[in-house]
Amino acid sequence: MSYEEHLDEVTTQITEIYTVEDDEAIRMVMAAQEDEYFSGHDDDPTICTLERAGVDARYVFKNYSRKALARKPGKAD
Repeated sequence: MSYEEHLDEVTTQITEIYTVEDDEAIRMVMAAQEDEYFSGHDDDPTICTLERAGVDARYVFKNYSRKALARKPGKAD
């Protein structure tokens, strides 16, 4: 899958696994993208797989959900 398709799949998995709204899942993925979490995916599209999307969805939710951001000083918006 392409880089863009991978980001879409990560977003979809976040909404399905964690039952969050689309706009919140998009916010999390965009924040991770801004922090360059996905830069390796753009450089090497072979890591853009369905399995990796699941791994990335869990990482993004764990680190970019509002609850996770509340624990990080200066990161909550």
